Amino acid sequence: MALTEDLDIFLADFGVSCTAGAVTALGILDMPSQVLADGMVLSTDYTLTAKASDFGNLSRGSSITVATVAYTVRDVMLLDDGKFVQIGLQKT
Repeated sequence: MALTEDLDIFLADFGVSCTAGAVTALGILDMPSQVLADGMVLSTDYTLTAKASDFGNLSRGSSITVATVAYTVRDVMLLDDGKFVQIGLQKT
């Protein structure tokens, strides 16, 4: 018997509204900072985790709005079993 899971439960608590084209769904935005150039520069790397069925078809250069902020897609990678994607973003 195959296990089925409700992927929306994973996004319910920390998800924010994301819109790309006609699709609006929840995603989890991460904004970790990195220290570069021997501590002289701080950089923020934006990543969005979302359901592949919602945003898995995005490609480099696509536009997406996350929590009312405009971003451009850098890359899209499937995670684990392919039900979720991790989308690299840059602010537009």
